[in-house]
Amino acid sequence: MEYARLGSAGVKVSRICLGMMSFGDPATRKWVLEEEAAEPIVRAAVESGITFFDTADVYSNGVSETVTGRLLGRLFAHRDDYVLATKVCGAMGDGPNDKGLSRKHILSAIDASLRRLGTDYVDLYQIHRYDQETPIEETMAALHEVVRAGKTRYIGASSMFAWQFAKAQHTAERHGWTRFTSMQNYYNLVYREEEREMLPLCADQGVGAIPWSPLARGLLAGSRDRGGVRNTLRANNDAFGDELYSEADFDVADAVRAVAAERGLPPARIALAWLLRNPVVTAPIVGVTRIEHLADAVASVELTLSGEEAARLEAPYRPHAVLGHS
Repeated sequence: MEYARLGSAGVKVSRICLGMMSFGDPATRKWVLEEEAAEPIVRAAVESGITFFDTADVYSNGVSETVTGRLLGRLFAHRDDYVLATKVCGAMGDGPNDKGLSRKHILSAIDASLRRLGTDYVDLYQIHRYDQETPIEETMAALHEVVRAGKTRYIGASSMFAWQFAKAQHTAERHGWTRFTSMQNYYNLVYREEEREMLPLCADQGVGAIPWSPLARGLLAGSRDRGGVRNTLRANNDAFGDELYSEADFDVADAVRAVAAERGLPPARIALAWLLRNPVVTAPIVGVTRIEHLADAVASVELTLSGEEAARLEAPYRPHAVLGHS
């Protein structure tokens, strides 16, 4: 495993981040694994050198955080041996203040997350989406307060427009508050709109990109085929994924398969290696439900694509409408 600084911050993370949404309560999503089934996978991740783990309060209605905290507590000797990230914004109840990025919700949510995770602090506390109903000054002030209280070491953001991210960073800088260290955006071979503004902004400002859905919810690994064919349990129970992809995206998947076949490697390794070529990408967030998925993610770190291979992978791309912001 290789390690890199998260943007311009001093903290170092593994080049693969294990997404913990896959672990929690199967009643919320059929493909989610319970703690007992998740433990061998997370143990293998730790043994492979992965030290970066990402979850969110809304995953399995909080159960993912609980499972994450228990597993990491058992598998690491010391809390400082790993980097733990979680997120806030999504609805955690039916009340009007049980969601969003108000000071009230942020300060309540961080305490609830820490209780579920069984820790005194998280390393990276991220806003899951942009809250257009709350003034950005209120959000950034509350996040700074969380940092000053020692409940998180860094703060991060997730999918939004580049102008929104720039506004948040400027607001923090103007007031002397904590700025975002990372951007968890939707970015992969079939959705490259982030290359227009967000990724150049991150590169310019020293922000590390930690993309979610780096395999396009499995499409680049063969979970879906043309004509609506679903090859996995998750693909058959993923209404959100159905909204993200079109038939044209399978041209990109075909290119990935072609390069993978020539290399004698699984397509997932090729798609992840392409992401890792981008210097602004610190660590893609990879969700796994089988040991083989994990092995492909880890192996991708040592895989170097040629310029010709990268060009072939990129050639079939077609522009998309903005996706992943809601």
